[in-house]
Amino acid sequence: MKKEHESTEVALEASHKTIAGLTEIGLCMSKKIERMKAKKQETRDSLQECHHKWQARIQAAEDTIQEQHLVVEALVEEKASLLQTIQGPQEDNGAPAPFDDEWEEDPEEEGLEEIPIGEGEIVDE
Repeated sequence: MKKEHESTEVALEASHKTIAGLTEIGLCMSKKIERMKAKKQETRDSLQECHHKWQARIQAAEDTIQEQHLVVEALVEEKASLLQTIQGPQEDNGAPAPFDDEWEEDPEEEGLEEIPIGEGEIVDE
């Protein structure tokens, strides 16, 4: 019986050591899992912040484009108004319309004509 008791004690001690080792491994793994969860949350937060920043940049770009579009529309309207203002007196004098809304460039004309120095005339009115 003594031998059996000693054998049981040895087996129990080995079992305790195994349990202690497994418990230690489990605790290490739990810590690793917690660190991984924290890292995952940090990554999510970072990606969310990045997403918000990009959304803000996109919105700012869209706002800028909209503002530029409004400026262009205002300039087009101002141009039309100026053309009407110019055309009135010119039509009264029998002159042709100064501008055409459809601008066409001569494909053969690559640059402006050069006027030799001294041959141009400045008219002061």
